Amino acid sequence: MDYQVFLMKTLADASKMALDHFGRVTSTTKDGDTRQVVTEADIEIGRLMCEEIKRTYPTHNILDEETGIVNKHSPYTWVIDPVDGTSNFAQASPLYGCMLGLLKDHEPIAGGFALPAFHEIYTAERGKGAHCNQQRVQVQDEEELLSVLIAYGVEGHQEDPNSTRKECELLAEIILASRGVQTSSSVFDAAMMVKGVYGGFLYQNCKIWDNVAQQILIEEAGAVYTDFFGHPIDYRSPLTKSTETYSFCAAPPVLHRQLQQIISTWSRTSARTH
Repeated sequence: MDYQVFLMKTLADASKMALDHFGRVTSTTKDGDTRQVVTEADIEIGRLMCEEIKRTYPTHNILDEETGIVNKHSPYTWVIDPVDGTSNFAQASPLYGCMLGLLKDHEPIAGGFALPAFHEIYTAERGKGAHCNQQRVQVQDEEELLSVLIAYGVEGHQEDPNSTRKECELLAEIILASRGVQTSSSVFDAAMMVKGVYGGFLYQNCKIWDNVAQQILIEEAGAVYTDFFGHPIDYRSPLTKSTETYSFCAAPPVLHRQLQQIISTWSRTSARTH
């Protein structure tokens, strides 16, 4: 099935709504996690995407970060992040996006995201390549980690500060092994990777809706997408996964192997010293 037209239209509508709200929102933090910010735009964009899915694919399941679950007992599940990078969005930073991905059973088969501030819409379907504004994009072909920029999203853990300090030890190793590390902690970094600007994108603490849309795009652009430690990501029974912690390590194959070597060494050293 061709999802390109649906993805383009839905993400264009979401982008317009995001731009209408941009710079004019109030934010609150979610109960139980002060790092998670939500605005009225998250709610409205999520509702818009859900309504578009219900109208176009009425038999499909939906998992939306803000509005919850629609269970149609279908093998198809749409996974929505209405505003990825809400903390940026709430502070009027343009480094945010709207994400929409589709699973068939436990495999991403289509997805897209929009960067409203940059008027860019990225889409992909399994076996059809990755596109930005309908133009083909692909990851860079550099083979040396030292020659590329890496995006790495970090969360601060006030409840467990040592885990943040421990992760920063790994971040230092990646900085030393690469040209440098950038971070918006949002899908903007995924966009930079699929366009060949960045050579990799990593995150240790995220959710299912942060992954599905960008995984299909990153893979179709020519990269490897695994969990942080190089294992396949588990999307089985996706409607039950809203509270689970996910992670990812995404990079072209040669660079992915180099990143995994750094992570493996850090993991072994950290286990001995902490």
